[in-house]
Formats: sequence, C-alpha cells, structure tokens
Amino acid sequence: MNLIGTIFAALAAIAAGLINALAGGGTLITFPVLMAIGLPAVSANVTNTVALCPGYLGGTLAQLKDLKDQKKRLWILIPAGALGGLIGGILLLNTGEKLFTDLVPYLILLASSLLAVQDPVRAWLTRRLEQGNTKTPSEVWAFFPVFLAAIYGGYFGAGLSVIVLAVLGLVLNDSLTRLNALKQGIAFATNVAAALFFIFSGKVVWSVALVMAVGALLGGVLGGKLASNIKPATLRWIVVAIGFVVGIIYLVRSFIS
Repeated sequence: MNLIGTIFAALAAIAAGLINALAGGGTLITFPVLMAIGLPAVSANVTNTVALCPGYLGGTLAQLKDLKDQKKRLWILIPAGALGGLIGGILLLNTGEKLFTDLVPYLILLASSLLAVQDPVRAWLTRRLEQGNTKTPSEVWAFFPVFLAAIYGGYFGAGLSVIVLAVLGLVLNDSLTRLNALKQGIAFATNVAAALFFIFSGKVVWSVALVMAVGALLGGVLGGKLASNIKPATLRWIVVAIGFVVGIIYLVRSFIS
C-alpha cells in the first residue's frame, strides 16, 4: 500500500469515527475507500473490521451505566453476539473473492437501507415501549435472533446496530436507552469476535489497519466535540446517499464486467 492510499484510508477512518459517534454508518465510508485504493474485497472487509473495532469499545463504555443492571441479559446475549460474529467471520473467509466481490453492491445497498430506516425503527420502538406492556419475555427468546443478526455482523457489519435494536425491541420490554446500551454491548462482542478471528487470517493489511484505528479514534473524539453543532439525522442521510450511490456504481460495474 503506497503512502497516498494510506492517507486516504486514514482520512476515511477519521470520517467514519466522526460519523459513528454522531449517526452511525461509518463502514459505508471506509469499506468503499479501501476497495478504491486497491484492496481486494475480502481483505478490505477484514481490515475494516479490525481497524474500527476500538470504536465499538468506546460506544459501549459511553453507555456502561445503562448496562450495570442488565447482567443477566449480558450473560445470555453477549455470547450470542460473539458466536454469531465468529461464524460470520468464518463464512466471510470461506467466501471466494469473486463471489464476495459480486455480493458487495448488494451488501452496501442493504446496509444503506438499514441506516435509512434507523430513525423509523427508533420511533416505532418508542411507540411500542410507551404502550405500557408490562409482560417481560425471557431474555432467552432473544438469543437466536441476536445470534442470526450477529452472523451478518461478522460477515459484513454495516447496519448491524439497527437489526439488533429492532430484535431487542420486539423481544424485551424496557426503555430505549437501556436497549440501546445493550445493543452497543452486543455489537461490540460481535465485532471483537470477528476481529480476533481475522487477526490470524493473513488477510489484514496491518499498515492500513493501524493507521485507520488511530484515525477512527480521532474521528470519534472529534464527533463528540461537534455533537452539539451537527444534526445526526442530516449526517445520516448524507451517508445513506453516499452508500446508495456507491452501491449502484458497484452494481452497474458488476453488470458491465
């Protein structure tokens, strides 16, 4: 990887860290940039997962106080996220380069769609939780759907938070703040499990991953400082638009080639 490519990757990671801190969807920036600077699709996805892993830790620590009273849920759902992330990572590394490259446009469009419905999903969850249903199903019922969502998270990852939050809202009756904190913990477990597996895969471009990790942390700090000046919804729709444009470009290219 040449210096210019590394610089572009670092800038994309800073942007992703900022976007993730404010609205989510940073992968829709970094993954296409890694492919554009010459990384094969599988290697780009693996490197991206490892590089952005610290950001998930930051998001979890930021909501740690809302997780303290959810130990039973964590004992059940963190393993579901970790196991699903590991299986997703295994599936990714056993997907041929050509097949994964062919899937890239659809994965980007799916992730963009998930990000687009994030606000409607939150609004629906808020209405549902405000209905005052006092019946609280067992956390065990959430294990399998969280596990399935985590498989997707380990395989590609973008949009995982929306899926997990929707699953938790369907199965558990709690405040949106507490469910969001639980979602952060599950997404962190999913990402870490996949990243730990990828570390030994030989697919990580470490010179890029390390630079991106630093960039993502800087972007996260910058996002925290700009939180009062930037509307998350506006930023989210910019990312969604970029994602759809990139996905369509890749889709057209796949048909032409």
